[in-house]
Amino acid sequence: MSVPEVEVTDVPEKWKVVSSTEHFRGRVITGVTDAVLMPEEEVVNRDYVIHPGSVAVVALDDQDRVLMIRQYRHPVRHLLWELPAGLRDVEGEPLHVGAARELAEEAGYRAETWHTLIDAFISPGMSNERSRIFLARDLSPIPEEELDFVHQHEEIDMPVVWIPLSDAVRRALAGMIHNSQAVAGILAAYAASADGFASLRPADALEA
Repeated sequence: MSVPEVEVTDVPEKWKVVSSTEHFRGRVITGVTDAVLMPEEEVVNRDYVIHPGSVAVVALDDQDRVLMIRQYRHPVRHLLWELPAGLRDVEGEPLHVGAARELAEEAGYRAETWHTLIDAFISPGMSNERSRIFLARDLSPIPEEELDFVHQHEEIDMPVVWIPLSDAVRRALAGMIHNSQAVAGILAAYAASADGFASLRPADALEA
């Protein structure tokens, strides 16, 4: 039996929304229900969360260690090891600039070399959150006197550690690291290291 050739590339698509109802509007997210017209003319309700989007950073030093932070995440009741990350909440800010800001604020580092690592929809069945994960290299600590970010709430107790990239991969595959951005970013960085990161897109690559 022959298998038809299919281009395995995600493409934009919009099915008709007959009606939309907003149930909740919070500081970051909004909960809605859309009545969506299916291919056989049936209308079905789909609940989801509208999210501003996010960025995250795989910061890799010259010893092939990845920078990770630990943060309490209340919805899952866990202390999670994560990448420096944050919301796309500054109007008009380029994504790599936002990622550099998060790396500085959450970890106290800056990077000279930036690449786009991967793009991901974090939970496409229930949220429109779109995340871009960057690879940052040629790192240097930001002098204490230049840091003006005040940590509060979950960020007050947020230790920073350096883990060998290969060890981070092992921990992700062993179920020791659960944050989706961290798992995706770690595995992508490990795969991209095979050609010395030569195949990665530039930091300002357009999103599809």
